[in-house]
Amino acid sequence: MNFDIHMIDDIELLRESVDLECKLAIGRNGQGALPQDFWPTYSSFANTNGGVVLLGVRERKNHFSIEGIENPEKVRKELFDGANNPKTVSSCLVTDAMVSEVLLQGKIILVVDIPRATRKQRPVHLTRNPFDGNTYRRLNEGDRRLPDDEVKRMLAEQVEDSRDDRILTGYDWDDLDIGTFRAYRQVFANREPSHPWNSLEDRAFLRQIGGWRKDRETKVAGITVAGLLMFGEMASIQDEFPNYMVDYQEREEAKAEKRWVDRITLDGKWSGNLYDFYRKVYLKLTAELPVPFNLKKGERKDETPVHEALREALANVIVHADYSDRASVFVVKRPDMFGFRNPGLMRIPVEIALLGGEPDCRNRTLHKMFRFIGVGEQAGTGIPKILHGWQSQHWNPPKLYELVEPYNQTLLELRMIDLFPEQVLAGLRNKFGAAAFDQLEYVERVALALASSEGTVNHARLKAVTTEHPVDLSKMLQHLTTMGMLESTGGRGAIYHVKGEAIPKPEDVFGTTSPNLDHSLPNLDHSSPNLDHSSPNLDHSSPNSSDKRDKDGCLLSEHLNLPVIDDLGQLSDTLRAHLETLADEPREKKKLNRETLIQVILKICEGRFVTLRSLAGLVNREPETLRGQYLRDLVKERKLALAFPTTPTHERQAYTSALNK
Repeated sequence: MNFDIHMIDDIELLRESVDLECKLAIGRNGQGALPQDFWPTYSSFANTNGGVVLLGVRERKNHFSIEGIENPEKVRKELFDGANNPKTVSSCLVTDAMVSEVLLQGKIILVVDIPRATRKQRPVHLTRNPFDGNTYRRLNEGDRRLPDDEVKRMLAEQVEDSRDDRILTGYDWDDLDIGTFRAYRQVFANREPSHPWNSLEDRAFLRQIGGWRKDRETKVAGITVAGLLMFGEMASIQDEFPNYMVDYQEREEAKAEKRWVDRITLDGKWSGNLYDFYRKVYLKLTAELPVPFNLKKGERKDETPVHEALREALANVIVHADYSDRASVFVVKRPDMFGFRNPGLMRIPVEIALLGGEPDCRNRTLHKMFRFIGVGEQAGTGIPKILHGWQSQHWNPPKLYELVEPYNQTLLELRMIDLFPEQVLAGLRNKFGAAAFDQLEYVERVALALASSEGTVNHARLKAVTTEHPVDLSKMLQHLTTMGMLESTGGRGAIYHVKGEAIPKPEDVFGTTSPNLDHSLPNLDHSSPNLDHSSPNLDHSSPNSSDKRDKDGCLLSEHLNLPVIDDLGQLSDTLRAHLETLADEPREKKKLNRETLIQVILKICEGRFVTLRSLAGLVNREPETLRGQYLRDLVKERKLALAFPTTPTHERQAYTSALNK
């Protein structure tokens, strides 16, 4: 990682920019020993995004103390002995340059930089057996054992460069939708009217584009996975891929809710294959985009960089999806954004994908099929082209990120919000002086603009929208803070905001009176799951009759961009009944599958903020238990966002599904 540690403050910067783990490594005799729990962390970092382990450092509640190592050479030897022993760990990823001795406060510590393993190296596991809990992945600040089905998925990714060229036995032409196939041929012919493939019969043409293949060694021939996914009938596709699901939703409001005005999904009214999905969805995505009159080489060009970006994004979500995984291919169109989700994690790190040039497509044959009709870029340039399209409009940079729970998925958010709207630029120039603001580096202006337009900015947000080195981003944020342009709150994952611009606080929204903690919750006995509408207010703060509420009884505040459910007794019968229906299962069952409860929480928090105690009342859980076991992790995973980020544990904290922010 090439980051020098000279003082304990440097560890703070390091903690903010990468996954960091501190271990004492003192040993029984005090001379130093590699702790046994080093190897699960080694596995988890390698299987996720890499990280740094500091040996000889104690961390307690975001506070570091340097303990040092008396005999660092002994610990270094134990580390490399283990890394090169397949009985200890499956792959040696560290080199001498990745393990360095640092003198800090007169004591020696070891800094171990563990890189992200390549697809061919994963899974990195303990002992010779990858199963039975010997493979780990990093989740938040902990090492989590991977279930065997996830390990099998990693092994499949390791072996198969392309997941879609396998020949399917038992499938034939009857499993394909001929109308879709002919439509593809027509587009191909229109684009390449003199191409020799146009004269081929259907089977020969399908073979040329990769939809039909013969294995020369086994002599087995037939339709490939790519051929079935691209042109197949819905029932035939789902015979091979039971979890196969594609979904497009168009919403008329800028909210992550399930009220849609137009939808394309597997309803039996169309073929259900990927090419049909692409054709239908692309027309929907670009329907209202303006097309200025533009001549190129004497011919009218009916596309803008935004058209190209959306085409690339839609093709990307299709060709990079893992159709054996459980999440769906999901595309959403809202007045303020376009969202794309595909099942499966990225094969290369996000920061590398943003730079382009290192392609590792999961479904290379599908990618080739799209390229034959002018869709999808080669050589890993798709993501940079999307970035260029959005940058051409001066919109907020796209957000590309991964989630591992509840299912592996990759998400791309394209928000149509000006990154540098005139009022934001004018405000920043007026606040700090035009000369001082304009002389800042581009990434510094980006940080300030995001903080001003979105309310806050953090390291993760900047990492997702720039190509700067993570540690350089930490230094840049520190520099803006030192200059008095930004203020920060929090330790790990610090949140920054423009100096002098207040971040919403609970008292700004609810007033200064504390909630009645003795009478604010209904009976949480799971034997009485139905909440009586006449029960006491769940989160009553101040009997202020002037509180503004919408038609559903949600609190409205100028300090928040979404309504707040702070009192179930104030809600309309319609919304109350809807929320109780969503929460039926957790209210009736005290013991409930974790993933099921998470999905209920996320649904309740869609399109609104919900206070901790209101949410606890709906799902029949104690507030602090709910926060400690569920909400805290969901915030770290960016599935939930906080109404009041500077006071994450405040009793009046409220939560919303992160897509709403």
